[in-house]
Amino acid sequence: MGKFVNFGEIMLRLKAPGRERLFQSPSLEASFGGAEANVAVSLSKFGLDSVFVTALPSFPSADSALSVLKGHGVNVSFVKRIPGRMGVYYLESGAAQRPSVVFYDRDGSSFSSVTPGLFNWTEIFSGAEWFHISGVSPAVSESAALTCIEAVKEAKKAGVTVSIDLNFRKKLWKYGKKASEIMDVLVSLGDILIANEEDIQLSLGIYPEDSSMVKEDEAGKFQELCSIVRKKYRNISAVAVTDRVSHSADWNGWASFLLNDEGFFCSGRYEINDIVDRMGAGDAFAAGFIFGLKEFRDSKKALDFAAASSCLKHSFAGDFNLASQTEVEDLLASGGSGRIKR
Repeated sequence: MGKFVNFGEIMLRLKAPGRERLFQSPSLEASFGGAEANVAVSLSKFGLDSVFVTALPSFPSADSALSVLKGHGVNVSFVKRIPGRMGVYYLESGAAQRPSVVFYDRDGSSFSSVTPGLFNWTEIFSGAEWFHISGVSPAVSESAALTCIEAVKEAKKAGVTVSIDLNFRKKLWKYGKKASEIMDVLVSLGDILIANEEDIQLSLGIYPEDSSMVKEDEAGKFQELCSIVRKKYRNISAVAVTDRVSHSADWNGWASFLLNDEGFFCSGRYEINDIVDRMGAGDAFAAGFIFGLKEFRDSKKALDFAAASSCLKHSFAGDFNLASQTEVEDLLASGGSGRIKR
């Protein structure tokens, strides 16, 4: 297999200890995360040649972030060092009926200053077979959005498969462009679309046509939604949609659906209790789906692998999914018992 390239921003993650409010105690837990970086780590854990491309300042926290990525086997040789700062996000983990909350502090980050022409995409995509990007990156700034469009165009020119995770972030789209204005352009250039129902509605303005399906037939609703997406974007060969049911901050239901030329598929549903950390779960799904499509060449198996991968992510602290291919397949085989392995 060739390189699997991911483009986006990695941030310093500062989390309140346990389930505390920010600064309830005079300390914060530091780690790193970001949508495409999370995918890059997971793909590396699955044994793929994973590459992460971004822009960072010359600063100790940025150095540490790259060291962590390299420690997980991710190739960071194409990262640019440019003036600016490292983006930060603060996290309060929810509990019971109190939801988790994210606060962004990424204005003026080095990544927000990237411009078309900064990266040598010809070199980056040499020997690559996959390019992944999410809707978080073009939401950061207009210049970042233009760079994302440039990257996708260059990937297609190089014959590289492009996957796009819509990842709508309301708090980020504030530079004068609506998400739909930019994401419509990106999706019209891509091959694989990954999203949840809200992402499709808020990023693309697409809603199920038959509202009666919402209550009567959940799978039918998602099949209809995916069908509308594929009718609008004929270039998209597959639409994978996740479905999270939040019973509480500690207990979520999780399932996924896929529509492609082979048909419509539903994964098994997981009831995830005692959640350790749900940040990055969607990215774990994206990585699992990318890996599954390339490894198994079986649509249902790829979808099931992605759902199981995302389920396991809920058991790891931090943004990164640290599960291996074997652990994901063990979960699929065991039905999710969590029984100790000796």
